[in-house]
Amino acid sequence: MVFRTRRLAVASVAVAAATALVAGCATGSGGSTSGASGDTLTLWTHNAGNSAELDVVKKIIKDFNASQSKYKVELQAFPQSNYNDSVVAAASARKLPCLLDVDGPNVPNWAWGGYLSPMDVSGSEVPLSDQLPSTVGRYRDKVYAFGFTDVSLTFFARTSVLKKYGIRIPTMAKPWTKDEFDSALAELKKSGKFEYPLEMGTGSLGEWYPYAYSPQLQSFGGDLIDRDGYKSASGTLDGKDAVEWATWLRSLVTKGYLAKKSGVDPNKDFLAGKSAIHWDGSWNAAKNAAKLGDDLAIIPPVDFLHGPRIGGASWQWAMSSTCSNKAGAQAWLKFSRQTKYFVDYARATGTIPATDAAAEQVDGYQPGGEFSVFTRFAREYAVVRPVTPAYPYISTEFQKAVQDILAGADPKDALGQAAKDIDNNLKTNNHYAG
Repeated sequence: MVFRTRRLAVASVAVAAATALVAGCATGSGGSTSGASGDTLTLWTHNAGNSAELDVVKKIIKDFNASQSKYKVELQAFPQSNYNDSVVAAASARKLPCLLDVDGPNVPNWAWGGYLSPMDVSGSEVPLSDQLPSTVGRYRDKVYAFGFTDVSLTFFARTSVLKKYGIRIPTMAKPWTKDEFDSALAELKKSGKFEYPLEMGTGSLGEWYPYAYSPQLQSFGGDLIDRDGYKSASGTLDGKDAVEWATWLRSLVTKGYLAKKSGVDPNKDFLAGKSAIHWDGSWNAAKNAAKLGDDLAIIPPVDFLHGPRIGGASWQWAMSSTCSNKAGAQAWLKFSRQTKYFVDYARATGTIPATDAAAEQVDGYQPGGEFSVFTRFAREYAVVRPVTPAYPYISTEFQKAVQDILAGADPKDALGQAAKDIDNNLKTNNHYAG
C-alpha cells in the first residue's frame, strides 16, 4: 500500500499457510511442545523492518521482564517477507515459539491448523469487550488473538478540487451513491487535469485485493463466500450482485477513470496531484494532513446499495498450541493489555487505537479529532474477512480474479472460476471440519 504491507498479510501468507494446512491439516494436539526453555519464553514478530513498531514490542517485553522474576520473554524479529514461511516451517516441525503475531484474517486458518491455542486474558487492565470488535481474533467462539490497533479504508481527496468541479463532499450521514460517484469521476475525467482521476492501488499485491475491493463487492450485495456455514462460494462470489460489481470495476478501466495497474506509490501520486480521489488507508492520513492541511478531505466509502463497507482486522498477538509454558505466555499477554501500550502502538503506527480509552490519549483520535472519523468507520462499516480456515485460499483466488478482470477478462467467467476453485478447495478439505 504505499500499501503498507506491515498492516495486512501479503501473498506469501495466504499461499504458505494454505499449502501447509491443506497438506498437514489440524495438528494441534499431541507431539512435542516448544517455545519455552523452563520459564524463558520466545516471542516472534513480523516487524523487524519497522523500527517504530518493534520498539513498542521491545518496551513491553522489557517492562514485563522487569515487573516480575518468574518469567522471561526473549524476542526474535523477522522481516515480514520471511515471517509467515518461518511460522509454517516451525509449525510443521512443532517448534513454534510460545508467543507470535498473526494477521487477523488468518487467525481461523492458524487456529484450525493447530498453530494457535485459545487464550484467557480475563483480569487484564483492558477487557476484551472494550476493544473494537475487529481487533479480537475469534474462531468457533474462542478467543485466539487480539490486536492493539486497526486500520480503516477511506477516500482521500482535495476539498478544493471537489468544489471546483461541483462535486458534493459526502459525509457519514450522506455518503456518495454509486451514481454520484460515477458522475464525479466522469466530471473529473472530462476536466483533462487527471489522466486517471481515481486511484485504488491496482498495482499492489497480495492481501490488498480482498482488503480493498471485497468491501465494495459487499456493498453491491455480494461476498467472497456464503457466510451461512462457509460451505460454498458459488452463487455468492459469482452471483448477480458480484458480477455487477466486477462489471462496474472493469468499467472504471475502460472509461479511463482508473489505471489497470497503478504506480508503486499511489499515495505519493495522489499528493503530487496525479489523481483526484484515492482509495487508501488511514495509515497515510497524518502524512496527507501534514501536506494538504485543511484542504484534505477524508471521505467515507461509497454506498453502492447495501451500505458503506470497509475491511476490518490487522496484526494481532497469539499463543502457540505447542507452547510448553502457557501460563507464562498468558502472563505476558495479560501484562501487555494496558492502556499505555495501546496508546504506544497507535502512536508508533499511525493507526486506530483499539479502545476508546487509548484514543483519548492519541493526537487526532480524541473525540472530535481530525482522525476520529476512522474509529467511527471501523465501528460502523467494518466487515471482517470470512471467518473460515479457507480464507487464505479464498484470498489468493480473489486476487487472481480481480487482476484478470482489471486486465480485461469477462467478469462472470473470472468470478465463476474463482468460486469453482474455492468450492473444490472446501470439498478437498472436508469444508475444514474438525
